[in-house]
Amino acid sequence: MDFSLSPSLFDLQQRTRRFIAERIVPLETDPRCKPHGPTEELRRKMITMAREEGLLSAHMPAHLGGLGLNHMAKAIMFEEAGYSPLGPVALNIAAPDEGNMHMMEVIATTDQKDRWLRPLALGEIRSCFCMTEPAPGSGSDPAMLETTAVRDGDDYIINGVKWFITGAQGASFAIIMAKLEDGRATMFLADMDRPGIRIERSVDALDSCFPGGHGVVRFDNLRVPARDILGEPGEGFKYAQVRLSPARLTHCMRWLGAARRAHDVATGYAAKREAFGKRLGDHEGVGFMLADNELDLHTTRLAVWHCAWTLDQGELGRHESSVAKVISSEAIWRVVDRSVQVLGGQGVTHETIVARIFADVRAFRIYDGPSEVHRWSIAKHIMRQQRDRQPSVGVKS
Repeated sequence: MDFSLSPSLFDLQQRTRRFIAERIVPLETDPRCKPHGPTEELRRKMITMAREEGLLSAHMPAHLGGLGLNHMAKAIMFEEAGYSPLGPVALNIAAPDEGNMHMMEVIATTDQKDRWLRPLALGEIRSCFCMTEPAPGSGSDPAMLETTAVRDGDDYIINGVKWFITGAQGASFAIIMAKLEDGRATMFLADMDRPGIRIERSVDALDSCFPGGHGVVRFDNLRVPARDILGEPGEGFKYAQVRLSPARLTHCMRWLGAARRAHDVATGYAAKREAFGKRLGDHEGVGFMLADNELDLHTTRLAVWHCAWTLDQGELGRHESSVAKVISSEAIWRVVDRSVQVLGGQGVTHETIVARIFADVRAFRIYDGPSEVHRWSIAKHIMRQQRDRQPSVGVKS
């Protein structure tokens, strides 16, 4: 295994690191940072800055304005972007747009790419992915999907409610998961200003890093032309896997950068704050917390890099992304939580960025599959492997 970075990848890492530190971090106190993410004005300003720096939409191919990074290169760059809550937005690699771009690049038609993907990749518009539903609809179990799409001539009529839809407020278009009359899941593309789409409300969530927040979206007899089906009818869940494994992993990449930021702040504080006659970091209790942070950051990075390598081999990486998601979401939470503890009173105020990261990162153990669902998936993978093996010597079936 070779863990060295190529000269070009090292240069990209350093350029991204400087850009985030010098241009984006100072904007974290900008009044245009709101409870539901940066305003559109601030987002566009940052997009322009990233474009000028040659860092915009780096995961997209060159003909769409990106750098054509593979998954391993994304792991390096996206971690640097995540060092600031504004970084992924500035580089146009934030959820849900990043995952939507990746999926549309693979399965959208030429007309759909021209109409929706190209302006999305250029940072001119935002999007949302409408899959999750309130109870009793689909959450972690996609088989419970209740939103319907009924054929009517050359169109489909969509009815249903989606919940916790990231970026819905201000999005230009949506990817909508609905079931056909035969029960097969299908994805549709629709402009958000079409009659029949209504954002009922924004959810008051802990995090504040996603533009547009998280919304409740209702589809009331939304008419969508059949040509705006994304992919093939009835293949929605299969195509979603094209999006979910890579997008799940890019969450890990970005939040790793945020956890590293929290750790850096806590370490800096522990190096200068004194109590009981010596620096905080020289006390074993605090030093051990910093050491555990370093262990969790390292373990997370290795899990992310391994999954990225698997995806770069052309595999779907469902198992590997589940492993990386559980390791990352739980280790990153521990790092940020310990950082709050090291900072003491500073950690629970907004005197530092750590309290904001603490609030932003908690939901990571839930979205894109909660840890419990991924553990269940990992366990089923283990048992499938066991069934394929010869019976172990001395073990009765």
